[in-house]
Amino acid sequence: MANEELQIDQNQLVAAWQRTLPEWIKDADNCEVFPDEADPKALRITISAAGRQTYSFDFKVCYVDSREMKVEIIDVDKNNVSIDERTDPMQQLIQDYTRHLHECAQALQQLTHA
Repeated sequence: MANEELQIDQNQLVAAWQRTLPEWIKDADNCEVFPDEADPKALRITISAAGRQTYSFDFKVCYVDSREMKVEIIDVDKNNVSIDERTDPMQQLIQDYTRHLHECAQALQQLTHA
């Protein structure tokens, strides 16, 4: 059986992610969720890491269908300056946040599978 198209409005999806994502990231970290203007099945998520370094991670979360989503790192900033995200410490943080994004998506499955 083929997976169905995502049946939820992008604005409803953004609101659900805004409510749910803070539960999946560290308390001290901040997150913002925006609609992807170019793709109605995608969200843009910025996670600002707590700490002295002021790292900011920009992700694109795209729903392939109602059951599958993919996460793409768009940019990593340190003190509002783009940095190389290929270093081991950055890759570790990106993997952690990607896992949290997938956990959040799992928590929202009831909404996205409707």
